[in-house]
Amino acid sequence: MSRATRATARGSRPCDPRRLGEDVSVFREDGTTLHETRPELPLAGEWTLGGFCDHVATLQLWPEPPEWPMAVNFRTWAFESAALDLALRQSGVGVAEALGREPRPVTFVCSMGLSPGEEKPSTIETLRRKLDPYPGLRFKLDIATDWDDELIALLKESVAVDSFDLKSFYKGTVVDIETDPELYAKLIEAFPEAWLEDPDVNEETKPLLDPVSERVTWDAPIHSIADIEAMPWAAKMVNVKPSRFGAIRNLFAAYDFCEERGIGAYGGGQTELGQGRGQIQYLASIFHPDTPNDVAPGGYNDPEQATKPGLPSSPLEPALDDLGFSWIV
Repeated sequence: MSRATRATARGSRPCDPRRLGEDVSVFREDGTTLHETRPELPLAGEWTLGGFCDHVATLQLWPEPPEWPMAVNFRTWAFESAALDLALRQSGVGVAEALGREPRPVTFVCSMGLSPGEEKPSTIETLRRKLDPYPGLRFKLDIATDWDDELIALLKESVAVDSFDLKSFYKGTVVDIETDPELYAKLIEAFPEAWLEDPDVNEETKPLLDPVSERVTWDAPIHSIADIEAMPWAAKMVNVKPSRFGAIRNLFAAYDFCEERGIGAYGGGQTELGQGRGQIQYLASIFHPDTPNDVAPGGYNDPEQATKPGLPSSPLEPALDDLGFSWIV
């Protein structure tokens, strides 16, 4: 068990008990969500952090079963990350100090797609508008089946792409994409150093991916150490998203696993807008600051703000609170 999970919630100094975690599981309000129903959960009391997390695992955090089973992990992370913040504040330390890790500036990428609308072909203009005020910005791009040779050539010319999200694990969502082996082949050839995230490994694509398996990385299917071990090739790099792992124990065990086996990691989020975004930036700064972290400041997700000067550039200087688990914005 990591040292972070052994911290006690009984400290020697008073602190504000209203600590926050961010729940990324609520996609719509229909009268059944946690913040709408506000059920009385038996959380009050004196706990060690480990004991509190064990207790949370026994609670029904969903008034109604979630649409996606993985959302149980998302909500677990919201509760446990808040508890981690509180426990360490009451103990007078921060996550970095508790783990004995030195924060470092965080390299980040801007994650986005290039299709401006369903009725228009993909265009490089969205990328160019962000590069104008931030010429050193790097990108993680969601691929689209309407990418043609001209667009691929322009992307190559930009020298700004670190990774492609092939999105093969999304089914029945707005970001579903049909597998196009020809597009895979073109991207593999045109971008010999780019990461290839979440490819569809089938009879047509596997011969293309086998020779470049060291560039294949995984995101959507990674929720545990067992998932990392189950990938078609020995993982060289994985996207570690705290909300997907859910429990603190599972998350820190995965960090230990990757470090022990020389597996690279990069951070990512799931539309965190507040406390959660700072937490993924915090973890990136102490575990994997030099990888293509999908943890850009929120302004880069704003179509207007991202095309104007004034946003922090990569690498992002550490802004860790001395106590707890917070990134100072």
